[in-house]
Amino acid sequence: MHSSEKTIILDGGLSNALEDRGHDLSDALWSARLLKDAPAEIASVHRAYFEAGAMVATTASYQASVPGFAQAGVTAGEAERLIASSVRIAREVRDEFGGDRLVAASVGPYGAFLADGSEYRGRYGVSASALRDFHGPRLELLIGAGPDLLAVETIPDLDEAEVLVQLLQELDFPAWLSYSAADGRTRAGQPLADAFALAALDQVVAVGLNCCAPEEVGPAVPLAVTHRPAVVYPNSGEIWDAAARSWTGSSETLTELAPAWAAAGARYIGGCCRVGPAGIRALAAAISDA
Repeated sequence: MHSSEKTIILDGGLSNALEDRGHDLSDALWSARLLKDAPAEIASVHRAYFEAGAMVATTASYQASVPGFAQAGVTAGEAERLIASSVRIAREVRDEFGGDRLVAASVGPYGAFLADGSEYRGRYGVSASALRDFHGPRLELLIGAGPDLLAVETIPDLDEAEVLVQLLQELDFPAWLSYSAADGRTRAGQPLADAFALAALDQVVAVGLNCCAPEEVGPAVPLAVTHRPAVVYPNSGEIWDAAARSWTGSSETLTELAPAWAAAGARYIGGCCRVGPAGIRALAAAISDA
């Protein structure tokens, strides 16, 4: 996407930034609900991340799908409009800032639609064709709305990644591919080396990890960069308890770890859950100082 080799700072978590602004995101649509109910608030969060130094706005489409909206009583036509609007909102804010900032359309895993924590396990027990039927129309909707690239993120296993990679090839659109991981493996337990190897195609601009503990990133970057530039945006260090729907543990700063990730070849670095605009500002400063 860029010819220079400098690190590109991503944004942080959308949901936590919206919650910090007073929004209840406890229903199954999560942040996607605000595409319908409070789109200006999503724009405000994109704006806050750009002001903090982010060069990429990740859209509010992670949990957005026509079936998911249908379960909330939204018609298919309105759902399609809302999904496309996630890109339009981010583009409008990007255009306020100008420069070479990017809009990445978020493509969350099938498990995010299930809203039962299964995106942290993978292996949903559904066929590849069912995954394709779920992801294909959504990818086309997002691409049609004009993002710069797709953020295919929080993918828990190779089964789903294989379907998504095939779709990216067919649609011929740039994307980064990012897995959720634990203990040096995908959430479904597969070796990261195998997961990253799927990214060796022209449409994938970067491969890596997100929505994981910060300490997962360091060992993963050298594995990723043998195939593609690395993209990494871990959580703050706190742990999501899906049963209790709450965060536990302590937050550790990414700023101490991120310069080493950049030195090891991570090209895109940001934050995921529980990392807000202040965290991105500190991250950008730490990488700049390094």
